[in-house]
Amino acid sequence: MFLARVTGSVVATQKVASMVGSKLLTVEPLRVDPANRDKLISTGRTFVCVDTVGAGQGEMVLIVQGSSARMAPEVEKLPVDATIIGIVDTVNVENKTIFDAKK
Repeated sequence: MFLARVTGSVVATQKVASMVGSKLLTVEPLRVDPANRDKLISTGRTFVCVDTVGAGQGEMVLIVQGSSARMAPEVEKLPVDATIIGIVDTVNVENKTIFDAKK
């Protein structure tokens, strides 16, 4: 699992039938800044994920990849490699809150 920020959406009018109705979002994975452990920074990568939780632009989400990406009931029969499985409320590192969705 990893943290990511939703950066956009993907629209594909032509796709395999099993993917019709699946919401696709672009996400940018995040990591704890090694120079300043008080914040999260981008890894410089982008993924397309199937959204199973109703995430939106700018939200911090929890992502799974590989075989784990197909374990949610909504995607178990879909040809996916990355799935959004949660919307993050807070992130704490070394007893310090470095992300709070309410702020």
